[in-house]
Amino acid sequence: MNKELLEALDLLEKEKNISKAAILEAIENSLISACKNNFGTADNVKVSVNPNTCDYSIIQSKEVVESLGNKPSLEDKATKISLAEARMKNPNLSVGDVVLVPVISKEFGRIAAGVAKNVILQKIREEERKVIFNDYYMKERDIVSGVVTRFMGKNVAINLGKIDAVLAESEQVKGEELKLGDRLKVFVLEVKDNPKGPRISVSRTHPEFVKRLFESEVPEIRDGVVEIKSIAREAGSRTKIAVCSNESDIDPVGACVGVDGVRVNAVVDELRGEKVDIVNWDDNPAYLIENALSPAKVIAVVADEETKEADVIVPDYQLSLAIGKEGQNARLAARLTGYKIDIKSESQARELGVFDSLDGNEDMSADSEDYTDADNNEDAEAETENGNDIEE
Repeated sequence: MNKELLEALDLLEKEKNISKAAILEAIENSLISACKNNFGTADNVKVSVNPNTCDYSIIQSKEVVESLGNKPSLEDKATKISLAEARMKNPNLSVGDVVLVPVISKEFGRIAAGVAKNVILQKIREEERKVIFNDYYMKERDIVSGVVTRFMGKNVAINLGKIDAVLAESEQVKGEELKLGDRLKVFVLEVKDNPKGPRISVSRTHPEFVKRLFESEVPEIRDGVVEIKSIAREAGSRTKIAVCSNESDIDPVGACVGVDGVRVNAVVDELRGEKVDIVNWDDNPAYLIENALSPAKVIAVVADEETKEADVIVPDYQLSLAIGKEGQNARLAARLTGYKIDIKSESQARELGVFDSLDGNEDMSADSEDYTDADNNEDAEAETENGNDIEE
């Protein structure tokens, strides 16, 4: 039994997840390559390796000829044997018979041995690349953790353990400062198999990055009880997600927020302070748009499902909050719902006579009296203050 080889194969399988069968196949191929280098041909060579003991044998099939002559060629010596030499092995052999001759690999020259070694090393490298590719291909569209190891111009190399991934400039959060040694989570965008090894592209800006972070923090999402229906994100600034529950007794927003906000805060920390708005999903587009414009209060929504357009009326004091800084709140709400949203203040709507056209409209999501009653003025002022804080 070849104990040393057997132990080496066990170690490769354990540390690099390379199967014994693949290395044994490489050993067979390496011995054939060595024979070809040593004898000039390997067409008549058969190599067998015992997978249990790692013992191997090399057999040459040679044709019995009357004589090889005074100066036989390298190929003749490899494929033919003289009758006299053949009868030393078996007296009953005759010209034209085939004799099996064992080959002693220790007699290979230095170059042939080097060829065999290179074949095995090349196979090990190929199998290692294949294992790494398969490992990370299974993680495509998922989150992995890594460490910032070096900067390549404006791109960043993230070490994932067995291989470095590339965080391109376009996939980095604007304003996020990364330093050597920083440990962070990234979203695996794509895994490509290249001759030099797998190339892994990762992102910290992709909307699904936020989705995966919530899946890791919220058991209800992992279990399918709570579902993230839509995400709209402006990386580094703000994200809106719409969630629904598949069980009536589970509050989807509450599940995502967690006790004292522990779950959403864990996500925000990983996003390095990016604001996250969590709203309830609704199959009624008017109610969905109203929720999506949160934290702004809405008086009415008229949504056209065919054109995917919606008119929204908000209290005068909520107009800037509904639109958001540089239009961000309205922009994210439009992406979240898939509707083109036109926001008007209550005063503008009255001037244009919009309220007259809203009478009896089934898609109107809220009654104006809810937000214009004089008894609610104090609350309105408080909401405006809070809104300004949010937009700042």
